[in-house]
Amino acid sequence: MAVKALREALGQYATGVAVVTTVTPAGDRAGVTVNSFASVSLDPPLVLWCLSGRSPSAITFLGAGQFVINVLAADQEHLSRRFATPMPDKFAGVETRPTETGLPALTGTLAHFACQTVTVYDGGDHLIFVGRIEEYQRSGGEPLVFHSGGYREFCTDLRMLNQVGA
Repeated sequence: MAVKALREALGQYATGVAVVTTVTPAGDRAGVTVNSFASVSLDPPLVLWCLSGRSPSAITFLGAGQFVINVLAADQEHLSRRFATPMPDKFAGVETRPTETGLPALTGTLAHFACQTVTVYDGGDHLIFVGRIEEYQRSGGEPLVFHSGGYREFCTDLRMLNQVGA
């Protein structure tokens, strides 16, 4: 199977964009951009996200035992790009606030979910993290959307959609 063609086909599914953050007991912070975030269960409250097993942050997330999923707003493409790029301190100049459990949550996001890691599954070349939501906050707004290899605008105004389709 051609990997590039498969990636392009999978890219036809539009997704939101999130940054997953954590801090280890030793105080090391890590963050990574993902579009593989999903609700698993409301009772108990579980979510999942996926991380490449080759990611430099994989060891940190595996050892931390907790994480925050930060759902990015439409005007936070810069945060998506920053946390998708390898650099010594992805948090430099980024405004965060601590969750009740002391994890770094990004400010200005649509929502955040602070979780305890329940389990991690082998998912081929990725790790699948399942977490129990311990705390969450929602502010609302327009989401950052990724489709077909690029960021897209999300339109909620049906009148505009009707004009485009006319």
